[in-house]
Amino acid sequence: MSSAAELIANYEGILLDAYGVLVDSQNPLPGAAELLSTLRAEGVAHYVVTNDASRLPETIAARLSAMGLGEVAADRIITSGSLLAPYFADHALTGARCVVLGPKDSETYVRDAGGEIVPIDAQAECDVVVVCDEAGYEFLPSVDATLSALFRRFDRGDDVRLVMPNPDLIYPKPAGAFGFTSGGAALLLEAGLDRRYPKRTLRFDRLGKPFPHIFNDAKRRAGSDNLLMIGDQLETDIAGALAANIDAALLCTGVTNWDEADVSIKPTHVIDRLV
Repeated sequence: MSSAAELIANYEGILLDAYGVLVDSQNPLPGAAELLSTLRAEGVAHYVVTNDASRLPETIAARLSAMGLGEVAADRIITSGSLLAPYFADHALTGARCVVLGPKDSETYVRDAGGEIVPIDAQAECDVVVVCDEAGYEFLPSVDATLSALFRRFDRGDDVRLVMPNPDLIYPKPAGAFGFTSGGAALLLEAGLDRRYPKRTLRFDRLGKPFPHIFNDAKRRAGSDNLLMIGDQLETDIAGALAANIDAALLCTGVTNWDEADVSIKPTHVIDRLV
């Protein structure tokens, strides 16, 4: 295996996952500061491409800098939350009443997209449910209330659009621990909907990695297709990049266990360290 630093000379731009590559939920990860310093020194275009929909780019940039990763400009952060604005525009959702599972920055994404926030409540009159994160609200009471509101709306014959910017299921925490993220909340809601409406397919529209929208935005910003995505999850970072015709390097110290990996997804490179 090689390091990420050995690969960057072959590409015009580098895309970096945040959680599992640069940071865990609390700390910078080994080699992250050094790799970013190298990219800056050599003038290599680089972007943080993250499924985070719980923090605005400015919030993420400040957080990375505070963790000791140097100055990270907000315009180099590409989040799944930023995909809500084009999604709302494409589906004519301006003014739609939205239940948002996520913290305040998630609500800001939805407002900026044109949505109107309504409280999480079993009696909520909503047109859209947006699942952005597993934090920022009381998890089980809020998921219960959202499920009840959906049942009430669907029983009445109303349509409710379901959207999830962050399809990630798990994320790395300090000391080798892991946790569920917004994908877990969405799966709970989908399972509940399946049980009550078995003849219908009620699913969340998923926007972030591995789906193409975020990678297309990265290509546009970088002004090149000759990019390398460095990620720690085969099913999101790697599969999504390859589908967008972007080379992908799997960092084996994150979520994916390379010894147990899905052999149908073949990264361009497999690396065991950043530098």
